[in-house]
Amino acid sequence: MNNFMDKDFLLDTEYAKKLFFDFAKDMPICDYHCHLSPKEIFENKQPDNISELWLSGDHYKWRAMRSAGIEEKYCTGNASPEEKFIKFAQALQYAIGNPLYHWAHLELQRYFGIDAPLNAKTAKEIFKRANEAIEKGDFRPQTLIEKSNVKYVCTTDDPIDSLEFHKKLAKEALPFKVLPSFRPDKALNIENDGFKEYIEALGSLTEININSASDVAEALCIRADYFNSCGCRVSDQAFEYVPFNTAQSADRAFKKALAGKELSVGEIEAYKTAVMLKLGKKYSELGWAMEIHIGAMRNNNAKMFESIGADTGFDSVSDCEIAKPLSRFLDALCKEDCLPKTILFNLNDKDNTVLATMLGNFQSAEAESKIQFGPAWWFLDTMDGMTAQMKALGNLGVLGKFVGMETDSRSFTSYARHEYFRRILCRLLGRWLEDGWYAYDEDIVKEIIQGICYSNAVKYFGFE
Repeated sequence: MNNFMDKDFLLDTEYAKKLFFDFAKDMPICDYHCHLSPKEIFENKQPDNISELWLSGDHYKWRAMRSAGIEEKYCTGNASPEEKFIKFAQALQYAIGNPLYHWAHLELQRYFGIDAPLNAKTAKEIFKRANEAIEKGDFRPQTLIEKSNVKYVCTTDDPIDSLEFHKKLAKEALPFKVLPSFRPDKALNIENDGFKEYIEALGSLTEININSASDVAEALCIRADYFNSCGCRVSDQAFEYVPFNTAQSADRAFKKALAGKELSVGEIEAYKTAVMLKLGKKYSELGWAMEIHIGAMRNNNAKMFESIGADTGFDSVSDCEIAKPLSRFLDALCKEDCLPKTILFNLNDKDNTVLATMLGNFQSAEAESKIQFGPAWWFLDTMDGMTAQMKALGNLGVLGKFVGMETDSRSFTSYARHEYFRRILCRLLGRWLEDGWYAYDEDIVKEIIQGICYSNAVKYFGFE
C-alpha cells in the first residue's frame, strides 16, 4: 500500500523512479502558454492569504465547488477568504479522481510545506498554517516563478495591448523571461458582441481605416511586428473548430457585421478564414509558432455569463467535426510555402487520433516535429488525458520531439502541474521500459525525457 502522495507518487516502476529523479525532476520549465498577468508579475505584490493566491480567478476550483452544491458567494461572491477556503476544502474531499485534488496537494507540499490532506476536518488548521507561511515567507509572483525553476513565461495578450509591463519586466535583472503571446481572438470573432468597437480600437491604434477583412489582417500584421519587437515568438488562437471557407465573401461578412446584421455560419467562416490565412503567412515570416486551441464551447450558461462574465467556469467540450477544415487550412498555407510551426490542441479526446495523424501530413525539415500535437489541455489535463495524448503521439508520431507541458493557468503556484505531468510522463515511459518495449540506452532515454520536459520547447520556439 502506497503512502498518500509521497515522493514516489505515480511512479510505479523502478524505471519510472529513475526517469523522474535522475532526469526529469530538476529540469527547468518553459511555460509557453499561460494566462498569468504581466502586470501582477511586475508589481510583485505579496498575497494577503492563501484564498487570494488560490481561489481568485480559478474557474477549475469554482466548477468543483458548484458541483458540490456550494453557493456562488463562496466562489465569486463576497464571502470572507476563510469561508471560501473552507468551502473549497469541503468540495475537494469529494473530488476523488479529479486532478484538482492532486494539484492542490502538490501545491500545499511544494510551496507551503504542508503534507496533510485538505478536507473539511483540516481546512481551518491548513488555512492558518498556509497564512502563517505567507506571513513569514516570500510568496510574491516573481519569487514563486523563480522558486519553480521557470525560465520562460509566455503570457496571453491581445493585439491592442501596449505590452507596457513586458517592457518594464525586460529591463529588470530577472532569472526568467516574461514574453508576450499574440492572441487575436477578438478580431477574429466577428459574431461576438463588441466586435465593431474592437475593430475601431484596432484601426485607431494602427492608423488604418478598416473597411474590409484585408484591412483587419493588415492591422493585425502591424501589431504582430510590434509584438515581435517585444520578444514575442508565439501566436495563439482558439476555435470551436478551425474554419475554412473560401466560397463566400469575407468582405461582405465584415460589412454586415459592422452594420449590426446577423451573419450566417458560412459568412463567419469566410471572414475568419481570410484573416487567418494572412495571419498564418505573417507568423511564418516572423518565424513564430502558431498555437491553435480547438474544441471549447464557451459561455453555455447565459444567466451566469450576464451576471459574472466570461472565463468563470461555464465552458465545456464541443463535439464538432474538425478534420477536414483543419486539413484544408493547413494545406492552403503549405501550398504557398508559408505554413508556420504549428501546435494543435484538442479539447475533445475523440480527436486525439485526428490530430496525431494530421501532423504527419505537413511535417518538414524546417523544424523537428514542425507540426506538434499539443499537450492535454483544460478538461483533458488529467492523468488519463495526458496519458492518452502521449500514447496517441507515441503510436502515430515522434513522441521524443514533443514540446511537452504548459500550465494554461492564471495561478502562480500552478507550476506544480509540470511536476504532475513529469510524473505521468515517467510513469508511462517507465512502464514501456519495464515491459521491454523500448531499449534502455541511458543517453537516449535521458535526452527524450529532458527534451519533453524542457529542451524541445526551448529549441522549437527559438528561445535560446
